[in-house]
Amino acid sequence: MTPSNNPGTPLSAARPPEGANAPSGGSEVRAAASVGALSLDAEALYRELLRGVQMLRTPATRLVGVTSGGAWLAERLQADLQLAGAPGVISSAMHRDDFSKRGMVSGSGGQTALDFDVNGAEIFLLDDVLYTGRTIRAVLNELFDYGRPATVKLAVLVERGGRELPVQADFAAARVTLASSQLLALARNANGGFSFRVEG
Repeated sequence: MTPSNNPGTPLSAARPPEGANAPSGGSEVRAAASVGALSLDAEALYRELLRGVQMLRTPATRLVGVTSGGAWLAERLQADLQLAGAPGVISSAMHRDDFSKRGMVSGSGGQTALDFDVNGAEIFLLDDVLYTGRTIRAVLNELFDYGRPATVKLAVLVERGGRELPVQADFAAARVTLASSQLLALARNANGGFSFRVEG
């Protein structure tokens, strides 16, 4: 069983929806176009993500979060799904195509930590925002350094358009359209609650 697709009006009133083949699940998020304001309820989107992951995972699925926002999501999902052990954490830092310019920037998060055999594993990657697809490309390269998984699925809180590589989420809690100058990032408070930060 897969989540239903809920087509709707895109966030940006200036452009048509991006791509008829959007990933299953989630909802369209509207903004006050007259003032360009964006309101994203990260906690509501997390609950939608939890529903989607519950529907798509199998008993053999291992959760792996992309640092840092995806790692936060994987940690909370691991607890809410009452899964044993800790989720995996994976970093895109070493395989980024802009590594020569960025180096090991602080925003790239922690180190990869996979305490299971990747060979033959069913892996569910989690990330906060899917944008160009370049981070996921780098993460897949990192993952295959550890072995050859049987399957890899991707779930994200927000897919924001602007894809530059053929990467698509199996589940996205919401789809929005943002200007390329805008930054959308997940934040976590001391109590583990999520919120989104929009800049630009």
